[in-house]
Parts: sequence; C-alpha cells; structure tokens
Amino acid sequence: MLPLFLNLTGRLVLVVGGGPIGRRKADAALAAGGRVRLVCLEPRPADQTHPALDWCTTPYAADHLDGAALAFAAGPPDVNARVVADARTRGVWVNSASDPGAGDFYLPAVVRRGEVVLAVGTGGAAPALAREIRRRLEAQFDDDFGRWAALLAEMRPLAMESVRATDRRRLLFERWARWEWLERLRREGDDAVRAALLRELREVCGEPPSPL
Repeated sequence: MLPLFLNLTGRLVLVVGGGPIGRRKADAALAAGGRVRLVCLEPRPADQTHPALDWCTTPYAADHLDGAALAFAAGPPDVNARVVADARTRGVWVNSASDPGAGDFYLPAVVRRGEVVLAVGTGGAAPALAREIRRRLEAQFDDDFGRWAALLAEMRPLAMESVRATDRRRLLFERWARWEWLERLRREGDDAVRAALLRELREVCGEPPSPL
C-alpha cells in the first residue's frame, strides 16, 4: 500500500448506498471538502442537509460516475460489483465495502485535530484493530494539537518570506516543532506562544526583539 492524503476540495465523490456505511463514506468525503453525489433507493433523511451533498433517490447507473474523482460502493454486493467495474472502465478510483480487495484503496481510521490528521490502516486485514488504535490516539492527541498546527501554519509564510537561508529556515521550523511549544501553549495560551514564535523569528532574521 502507498499511504496518501488526497485533496478533495471541490472534487466530486460518488457514494452508492444510503445505509450507515454509505453515509459514513459520504460524511468523510464532505469533511475533506469534497462534493458528494449519493445514489440510493432511500429518500433523503431530514438530517442530511449538507449543501455539498446531492442525494439522488434512484437506482445506480454508470453515468452517475460522470465527473467523479473517487467512488465508494456501499450498496448490495451485486450493485457494488457493477460500480467497481464501471469505475475501472472510466479510470476512477473505487472502494468497495462488500469486497475490499476488488477496489483500489481502503479508508483508514482517522483522528482529526484541526489540520492535523492521523490515519491508521491495516490494508483491510483488521479494521477493528485500526479503530482501537484510533481510540488510543484520540486520547493522546487532544484538540491542542490543532491549535498548535494552526499557529505553525500562521507562522510558516512569515518565515518563508523573512528567512532567506534554507538551512536557517529548516532549523527554525525544526525548533518550532518541538513538543515544548505544545506544553507552553497549554500553559500560556495562543497569544503568548504566537508572540514567542515571532520573537524567535526576529532573532533568526537578525532583528532585535520588539514589543508586540
């Protein structure tokens, strides 16, 4: 397996099947910024209100794959087999809930903390184990990791613009990724850590620290 993080922002994802599995696949694609075309025989539930979700109450047909970047087959096995075959013909990556080995990829168990995404996969061999590992990661990596990542994302373009020497910039980024910053964020809050990061940036640039 080749682990990948796909940028689905604005891309169309086809989900065939409106049961619990299909809805989970749709939710995952929506959370990643994708647009979802969900095809099933069930009417759209009242709680399925996401604006990027196109709920199609109709039997599956091959042309539902038109424009799709990714497909999930989460219906009955015979329908899933058709979705896999049609997706392969069109060059669309597909995941099959009923026959994982027939598809092109597996969905990992995921922990999201802001822009920090932790993914655990077993290649479909032990999904329950992947979920247990995720449960442990959820306890270990709390929401503060998302706040830390957001601060680093805020600082990165400033460092890229201000520190011209590649080696000095790399060392700065490595310093900012040390665990001590996370502990400091927990103790002192975002504003104090932002100010400290800016002071370090000024020092690396050769400027004296100034009040913020």
